[in-house]
Amino acid sequence: MPLLKNRVKELRARFNLTQGDLADKVGVTRQTIVSLEKGSYTPSLLLAMNIAEVFDMPIEKIFSKEEKKK
Repeated sequence: MPLLKNRVKELRARFNLTQGDLADKVGVTRQTIVSLEKGSYTPSLLLAMNIAEVFDMPIEKIFSKEEKKK
C-alpha cells in the first residue's frame, strides 16, 4: 500500500506561515495541518488543491506517493 508523503511543513516554513495561518487559508483546523505534517492524515483532493493554491505550486510538487516497505 503506497504512502502519501508531503512537503507541507517545509513549504509552510518557507512561506513564513504558522500551522494556524495555513489552516485558516485552506479552511481546516490547525490540528488537521498538524496531522497532515506528521503523515497521519491523508488530505482530500479539495484540501490538497487548496494547499497547492496557497503555495502557488502544482499538487505534485507538494504531495508524492511512496511505496510502503514490506
